[in-house]
Amino acid sequence: MEFEPVIGLEIHVELKTKSKMFSPAPVAYGKEPNTLCAPLDMAFPGTLPTVNKEGVIYAIRVCNALHMNIDNVLHFDRKNYFYSDLPKGYQITQQRRPIGSEGYLEIEVDGKIKRIGIERLHIEEDTCKQLHFPAFTLLNYNRAGIPLIEIVSKPELRSGEEAMKYVEKIRSIVVFSGVSDGKMEEGSLRVDTNVSIRPKGSNVFGKKVEVKNINSINYVQKAIDFEVNRQAKLLEEGKEIIQETRRYDDKKNETVPMRLKTDAVDYKYYPETNITPIKLSDEFIKNAIDTCPELAESKKDRYIKEHGLNNYDASLLVSEKDISDYYDEASKYSKAYKLLANWINVDVMAYLNKNVISIKEFKLSPEKLAGLVKLVDSNDVNSNQAREIFAKMLETDVDANKAKEMLGISSQISDLDFIAKVVQEVLEENPQAIVDYKEGKGRALGFLVGQIMKKTQGKINPKLTSDMLLKELNKR
Repeated sequence: MEFEPVIGLEIHVELKTKSKMFSPAPVAYGKEPNTLCAPLDMAFPGTLPTVNKEGVIYAIRVCNALHMNIDNVLHFDRKNYFYSDLPKGYQITQQRRPIGSEGYLEIEVDGKIKRIGIERLHIEEDTCKQLHFPAFTLLNYNRAGIPLIEIVSKPELRSGEEAMKYVEKIRSIVVFSGVSDGKMEEGSLRVDTNVSIRPKGSNVFGKKVEVKNINSINYVQKAIDFEVNRQAKLLEEGKEIIQETRRYDDKKNETVPMRLKTDAVDYKYYPETNITPIKLSDEFIKNAIDTCPELAESKKDRYIKEHGLNNYDASLLVSEKDISDYYDEASKYSKAYKLLANWINVDVMAYLNKNVISIKEFKLSPEKLAGLVKLVDSNDVNSNQAREIFAKMLETDVDANKAKEMLGISSQISDLDFIAKVVQEVLEENPQAIVDYKEGKGRALGFLVGQIMKKTQGKINPKLTSDMLLKELNKR
């Protein structure tokens, strides 16, 4: 029997605010445990929550990017459950009226655009972090109260690949909008997936299994693919799928059981009595949207339409925000956009990958790289010379002109009269090569170019030389 996967995702995104969602405690990653917390985070009696305005602005920006209806009244609720990582015994969230509802996100799979519905986006607070040891558990309240948005898709994803591309798109939106750093390895973006299967063509949902806290985009696809195959195998063997919560073991590339899951959990939601409903003015919502930084899709379109880049180069530049920021800054100093994009996508990226560093750790400023691109664009140096200069710049941290001087590289000869004279000399010295070219022997042209380069010690402009050589050959 052929089965169809039915997949829904719940994505938790930590917001990059300066303070927590309902307390004034600062937000930072990797600090000493329990050094970034306020009395409210630890549920001390008499403490009251206050709403983080920046957190609301960030949520509105993501709602807008996901084409959602934005509620103009903030309502908060209490979600009651008694885990050791939730000191108050309840979580402040939005159950009845999420700030965003009924949106969608478009992904590209196999060259086709597919629209995935998004049910809701709501604001809530994170729990504290538990550190488990064999005989005891420690609690770190630094994470307690960090602002979260939870984005809940409709069950419209049909493969691990679709889910991966959906998460990639969400991550791109929250990173480019400045809402979150999106670092899954640090827990800034966490994915829970609900997976079920059903006979192909059926409209009846199967029994779903939740896979919790997937911390890599690559693992999203692997976890779902494994889970789909596991469930299909169970049904083919006549066994029952157990409704449960599982986790992904990346070392074994399989999902493993965590706990059984009942059909419904009664969290006893009720309105958060310490936060009255907050009316959001149209002006506030519009300003939150208008001040949002440019998103990846918009940048990509701009690069193609205004800078003349092809789809491939533009896509590479917007694959990471820091890369596109570097390109944007460099493009202020050089209008040779295609050449600049090529240097970043090829030479700069090769250097970053070889040295396992990010663009933020790259030694050359955007202005210095643009200076090198100017030398190439003006035909002052050829591509081989440019790469020598590039290496010297990385070694010495000087600009392109200084590196060129240090290497003793002379500017390319672009004088047309001189080039014409050298071309004539080489043709007169190599009559057989002319005959070979006329007979369609491709090597002849390369041989003649090589002779010209040899005669001028490689200092002549190769493009002008090739053009003039072809012109002279076609005359004969």
